[in-house]
Amino acid sequence: METRRILHSDANAFYASVECVLRPELRGKAVAVCGSTEDRHGIVLAKSEPAKRAGVKTGMANWQAKRVCPELIIVPPHHDLYAKYSKALREIYGRYTDLVEPYGLDECWLDVTGNRKPPLQIAEEIRATVKREIGITVSVGVSFNKVFAKLGSDLKKPDAVTEITRENYREKVWGLPCSDMIFCGRATSEKLRRIGVRTLGELARCPVGYLKKTFGKNGEKLWRYANGQDDSPVARCGEEEQAKSVGHGITCVTDLTDTEEARTVIVALSQEIGQKLRSMKLQARGVQITVRNSELEFESWQRRLETPTQSAAAIADACARLLSERYRWRHGIRALTVSAIALESAEAPCQLSLFGTADEKRRKVEAALDGIKLRFGESAIGPAVLLGETKMPDCAGGRQSPPPGGRQK
Repeated sequence: METRRILHSDANAFYASVECVLRPELRGKAVAVCGSTEDRHGIVLAKSEPAKRAGVKTGMANWQAKRVCPELIIVPPHHDLYAKYSKALREIYGRYTDLVEPYGLDECWLDVTGNRKPPLQIAEEIRATVKREIGITVSVGVSFNKVFAKLGSDLKKPDAVTEITRENYREKVWGLPCSDMIFCGRATSEKLRRIGVRTLGELARCPVGYLKKTFGKNGEKLWRYANGQDDSPVARCGEEEQAKSVGHGITCVTDLTDTEEARTVIVALSQEIGQKLRSMKLQARGVQITVRNSELEFESWQRRLETPTQSAAAIADACARLLSERYRWRHGIRALTVSAIALESAEAPCQLSLFGTADEKRRKVEAALDGIKLRFGESAIGPAVLLGETKMPDCAGGRQSPPPGGRQK
């Protein structure tokens, strides 16, 4: 069987790079694309290379970024423009293969196994073409699987090509920390550290049975990835696997302190989820709610629904009950995420209730509300509970409550 040839192309500091293309006077300066500076939702979304060298990190609060880099230029995000540049990047990738799988706006895997050109030549051509035609830079990883191709694009930035082969992957990969590998997040890396596994080499040499016992199926998967045994295919753009969940989360302006405040936020988040489900022609058989408290600790709970639903109201009711039953309120809630899970086609057959068709009525009402919003705007109609003050940022559609001890500006 022919060895696969996989590329992973990652646009360097994508948002900030696009802003510098649009505003040439920003080139070479410390630039950060940030959310609102009016509340805690204002964080660094992307930073230029000079800002990175100055110590600015993605996820920093705006004021923290300014403290480490006083000359930092903060610009607001322009997501519609980033989407256009992302589309232009994929058009370039499509010149070499139709197997292009997006991973967010700024990253893509490419399977160039069938291309006559050597993969390193393709990677260099892509790097040069993107710089010439679009004005930004990409780092490209070249390997025999998706996991190592992504590792390669991360190894050398910006504007670089790195190859990881079957012959050199132990030398190039095994000395890296486990957290550098995709699908090995912070929590998993910490659990691995606790059992003495810090590097990918240590992970690869760890007995697979022990990892499987400790982490379940994910333990075996991580072991396979570290040993270069990833065989996952590159999907064609637009042919990605059906979504398994639809979620919406927010960091509140001030901490939520009781169930009633949390319920208002849950209702607001559920509106978008219901709209997405209806637009995607999907329905949910379960819900999940995730909270991050004021101590930055995470908790998450799931519940199966009696009947599948697209209804924002049904999702909100289920999540509110779940939170009320499970959360102990030892600390306030700083961030909250609502998700519809176990998704299936809205056309899938389901057992009807003998006691009425409340969800069907909800479905018709909310479909009518979608039509009103489409015609007159998102704020034209909505749940009455959202007419009062909420602790959601303005950018999330909330009407903020004044901060304690003072008026809202």
